[in-house]
Amino acid sequence: MPVRSMLPARAALGAVAAILIMSRTASAAPPRLVPDARAPGAPATAAVCSHGPIRCHAHVLITAAGEIAAAAAPLAAPPGLGPAQIQSAYQIDPSQAKPATVAIVDAFGYADLESDLAVYRAQFGLPPCTRASGCLTILNQSGATSPLPPESPPDDDWPEETALDVDAISAACPSCKIIVVQANDTTPINMFTGNNTAAGLHPTVISDSWGVPTAMGVDVSPGEPFFDHPGIAQFVASGDKGYDEGGMGPTYPSTSAHTISVGGTSLVQAANARGWSETAWAKGGSSCSYTIPRPAYQTSTECQFRAASDIAAVGDPATGLAVYNARAGGWVVVGGTSAASPLVAALFASIGRGDITAAQIAQSTRALFDVTSGSNGTCGTLLCNATTGWDGPTGFGTPSAALLSGAAAPGGLDVAITSPADGDSVDPGFQVMATASASAAVVGLFIDGNLLRTATAPPYVFSTSTNLSFGVHDVQVVAQDAQNNQVVSAIRVKVRFGGTAGPPPDPETGNGGGCRAGGDPAPGALLALIAAVVVPLRRRR
Repeated sequence: MPVRSMLPARAALGAVAAILIMSRTASAAPPRLVPDARAPGAPATAAVCSHGPIRCHAHVLITAAGEIAAAAAPLAAPPGLGPAQIQSAYQIDPSQAKPATVAIVDAFGYADLESDLAVYRAQFGLPPCTRASGCLTILNQSGATSPLPPESPPDDDWPEETALDVDAISAACPSCKIIVVQANDTTPINMFTGNNTAAGLHPTVISDSWGVPTAMGVDVSPGEPFFDHPGIAQFVASGDKGYDEGGMGPTYPSTSAHTISVGGTSLVQAANARGWSETAWAKGGSSCSYTIPRPAYQTSTECQFRAASDIAAVGDPATGLAVYNARAGGWVVVGGTSAASPLVAALFASIGRGDITAAQIAQSTRALFDVTSGSNGTCGTLLCNATTGWDGPTGFGTPSAALLSGAAAPGGLDVAITSPADGDSVDPGFQVMATASASAAVVGLFIDGNLLRTATAPPYVFSTSTNLSFGVHDVQVVAQDAQNNQVVSAIRVKVRFGGTAGPPPDPETGNGGGCRAGGDPAPGALLALIAAVVVPLRRRR
């Protein structure tokens, strides 16, 4: 029997059609598998489904001839990142997963969905997830098991998008149940209705790997009721054409007031404590809405309205996920923010944080990996350039399931700024107070990326310069242990104009009087390292 869908009034449905009519779209649909622009030496990739009014944000590796690069099963080691790599990079422990259900909304039917998912899960030793067991549910946009929509046209490959979604969920949360809601087509009315239907099934979280670019003057507010489902975190891919969708306009619903926008990164193994490093993916989306009000938690953006992204995960198809899709030829490597969204959704579902909001993510930076390099455009601001703290391409960072669930950081190293609070207005010469774990060998204060003071023992209390200029400043406290592992707590403060002066400048440095616990500068080797590392391994707030 169909579930009762929470549909807005008919007038709202009509208004949603206006979003489509007034949206800025390409003048002509390009042929399928037109290669993406890429840097010299980078593998060739192409968009998967880009012909409908609403596009998915998946990209697949292709051959020099423009065909999907696929390998038939069986295969000893499929190309692309598998569950073990995803779980390692984002510190996911499947044995600690909470019971959870992840719903995805995609367009068109997918006859091989269950069998393709079975191949993927068997390949990586994951437990089966079938309709018979109740793990997998496939519904139409009205919430019924039949009739399911027809498959998409050959030049608009939504089955590959859906395969990516269910495989990404399986990688991040092998025990999660999966609901797939298939919209009749890619019109906003049907896709938004599918999201409403998914919410009516009361999943732990929802992931939407798609969006529609909107032109200036378009009012997207009629679409907001379709995403207003308190208690169910709704993760939405931020786009796949770079900042502002390559000039097509902010992509909706990633800019909705009710969703969590997920950006994309390039993820590679690294010789650091985490074992991985990330930079902003060059084609990952970020947007500045034309109409949705700016939320209070977005204090550093130059956008006057709601900006995306809020969080990020691997999206670069060059470092993409292993996906099985028989229609595409078997094993393929797929990325895009279409990969990042279901991955992050499943991660939060698995740790019991299915009701998290974008505002709460902004308050959880101590459990995120800050991504501080890379760009997705030429806007000249942090709306398209990754930097310390929030930025458009990667939001507040990428998630650590271990830290988000309250587990201690490896090695027990930790640091936290206790005063002032993020966003506080302060006077020049203000004090920064912090706590650090006993394993910290040295703790240093950075202002705007410049090392100001260090301390080798608590209490960690530092005074800033009385000459600090009026305006916004980045404050970081970095802790380093004897093995040179580092963590950082970061905030932004606003220095008041003409504020009350603080302690007098230090006579040796000219900086604000440093209430320096421990009394002495850090040992030379540690000082040099802590000063050099502006991008620490972990970020706390």
